[in-house]
Amino acid sequence: MTDDTTEQPDLTVCDREPIHLLGAIQSFGFLIAVSADWLVSRASENLVEHLGTDWADAIGQPFDRLVSEQAVHDLRNRIAYLQGEDSVERLLRIRLKPELPEYDVAIHFSQSMIIIEGEPSGPVGHEDIGITVRSMLMRQSQTASMQNFRLSAVRQIRAITGFDRVMLYRFDQDGAGEVVAESVVSRRESFLGLRYPATDIPRQARALYVRNVLRVIADLQDPGARVLPERDLGGQPIDLSMSVLRSVSPVHIEYLSNMGVRASLSISVVCEGRLWGLIACHHYSPLRPTLEQRTAAELFGRMFSMMLESREREETAAYEQRSRAITDRLMAVVAQDADLLHNPEWIGETIGAAIPSDGVGVYLDGRLSLSGMAPDEAQFRALVLDLSRGAASQIVTTDRLSRLHPPAAAYAERAAGMIAIPISRSPRDYVILFRSEKVRSVRWAGDPDKAMEEDASGVRLSPRKSFEAWRELVQGVSESFTSAERRVAEAVRTSLLEVVLLLAEGRESDQARAHERQDLLIAELNHRVRNVLSLVRSLISRTGATAQSHQEFAETLEGRVQALARAHDQLTVKRWGPAEIEPLVRAEASAYLADNGDRVRLSGPNVALDPTAFNTLSLVLHELITNCAKYGALSDSGHVDLRWGVDVDGALLITWRETGGPPVRAPSRKGFGTTIIERSIPYDLGGRARASYKLSGFEAEFTIPAKYITMGVGVVAGPGKSEEVAEIRGGFPANILLVEDSMLIALDVEEALTALGAKHVATASSIRQAREAIAARQIDFAILDINLGTESSLPVAEELEAKGVSFVFASGYGEQAQLSGELADHHVISKPYGRAEIIEALNRLRAKA
Repeated sequence: MTDDTTEQPDLTVCDREPIHLLGAIQSFGFLIAVSADWLVSRASENLVEHLGTDWADAIGQPFDRLVSEQAVHDLRNRIAYLQGEDSVERLLRIRLKPELPEYDVAIHFSQSMIIIEGEPSGPVGHEDIGITVRSMLMRQSQTASMQNFRLSAVRQIRAITGFDRVMLYRFDQDGAGEVVAESVVSRRESFLGLRYPATDIPRQARALYVRNVLRVIADLQDPGARVLPERDLGGQPIDLSMSVLRSVSPVHIEYLSNMGVRASLSISVVCEGRLWGLIACHHYSPLRPTLEQRTAAELFGRMFSMMLESREREETAAYEQRSRAITDRLMAVVAQDADLLHNPEWIGETIGAAIPSDGVGVYLDGRLSLSGMAPDEAQFRALVLDLSRGAASQIVTTDRLSRLHPPAAAYAERAAGMIAIPISRSPRDYVILFRSEKVRSVRWAGDPDKAMEEDASGVRLSPRKSFEAWRELVQGVSESFTSAERRVAEAVRTSLLEVVLLLAEGRESDQARAHERQDLLIAELNHRVRNVLSLVRSLISRTGATAQSHQEFAETLEGRVQALARAHDQLTVKRWGPAEIEPLVRAEASAYLADNGDRVRLSGPNVALDPTAFNTLSLVLHELITNCAKYGALSDSGHVDLRWGVDVDGALLITWRETGGPPVRAPSRKGFGTTIIERSIPYDLGGRARASYKLSGFEAEFTIPAKYITMGVGVVAGPGKSEEVAEIRGGFPANILLVEDSMLIALDVEEALTALGAKHVATASSIRQAREAIAARQIDFAILDINLGTESSLPVAEELEAKGVSFVFASGYGEQAQLSGELADHHVISKPYGRAEIIEALNRLRAKA
């Protein structure tokens, strides 16, 4: 029995807080609301601090009495760009009055009013918004993995806004969130991987995040400025949903205060019209990014959302494409052998490639079969009976089976979650995939259940005060089934229903289609064999026309056929996909030169060619090596340098250069081998070929178009070794200071240092930040950009010199001549630079020491 007279706390109070009707703005800016005829109807009480006019004197006045005619003209023009009440337009660096400094202004509609908000402009930046965001997006698009894509986003937002902590926060299906990427100053603890309960962000706040994607709080202790009068003639408060200066709700102030945060910025990540998550920025002292910086962050956030949506769609499309292949296989195989429907191991293996599971149960025509981690027969029959009471032809999914079927609690360790796929209407037949219990420890940012506290006013919903990691042991729950997996299950259901119908109707049509596919396969095989025979016939004809004897004919033809065979062997290993150049060259050299194959020196990136280009290049290389061994550098004690690389258009450039052989003269007649060298690539591939008979040695250049090229990884160097950059002498320093005022350069160099082995890289864009980094942590090595805009890094260099810390300078202006005194001998790396230049500079320092 419960006591109905006991008052329970209202857990929906946060969800009902009118955060858009707070009636105040943050005091670093002002707000004016004008009617359709441009008369001032409301104003913030701090208007006099910005425009020199008291708010009470402004009410009822024409707007053009408060600002200049030019400002009114610019604002009216900008209003034409507004598209409804959820649209906000901005003007940067305008003069509202000739005697005032520049202001940034935001404009939007609110019901029948025009809301005008202004704030002082920040200092003039080095680059405009478009250039900044373009550079950020270019860097974002070059990230390979999804994790690096997320990490790059938070790092770049932190670089342009200056916040201490930037997190990418993703919502799950239940509304709880998780920090999936983070960039934070070194002196602060990491929140990466922490989860936050759904109550941290109430429903109305989530809805507002979708409408107004950028929210700034410059100082949590700012008392704010009221918008007056508080209510209009109809008694309604002003709606500040789209305001850029909207003040902060008391609950949110308490929440951030409990975290020790003083300023924040949030950028909504909206995918397919839903709130996917937030880019949340925290600072532990007051911080106001300029409207220009916030606009760049918002624009990047919107583009990031679209790029994230595109990547997720690509992943989903690729997954579902693989899944369609699985369902096609399932349908084709079961149609030929209906008994496989009673083989749960086979079904689990087939469907499990797209929907991972730990056990499978099949119930068909009253017969059941089980495999893996699953209930026993009696338990399974009871489950199927329970499922049969539901709606027909509906897939049932759950990660906590005991909620839908309470007896399942007895076997939760074996089957805690399931996805049930109906495969008929009557009787109810099912294929059910089970997932076992996943006992896991979830890291919450504080206890998610401690949302209520009692004070003098009674029990109320209170923001959490503790954000230390709190662990909860979750039992009786499996890994959740994703929306993509549910779509695959629907495709499997459709396929299996079709299979049942096909089995009922007979197999004649399936057999006819099988014969058609077999005929198509035979025709394709016949086509390939004819092409090979035609090529061999051409080789026989051309070789016979130029051979001087039967023995020469046999040897030359055998060599050319063997070259084709070696190429085909490599293509077969690659399943007739792109194959690498380097193994082909080594195979040709080894086949002709035996143990002297290392006299052919190779250099170039790991590039693969499609089968057409691969076969053509194999014949060209065979003729080059054969002629070189008979008449060129390899006939004596010389060498061949074979190099290749990819140009800016993506085409493959190949150079062949012989040295150390006998003098070379151009042939008096061109044989078939020379014709292959000079004409095969242009004729077969549409590329280019040029041969040069220099006295010092034969040289040739070839170009293969980009459409035949696939880039690999690594670099081929020397006769058989892979080298990327010079070796690091004595290991790489662990703690590095990077002083660089360009955000994008700093990010690139930081990645290079981390890849080389640095454990911690502290980046600084000013002398102050550099000194803070030196004071916070021991520095083992430093790279100092000499010119920091209005500053120079020379004072930092002198401080490092006094501490005995090794460092080098970096410059794009050749400031070596400006270095004097004890710093004059220090090495300067020229920009742009990367890993090779860093290693060279570090090795020079150590050699000098």
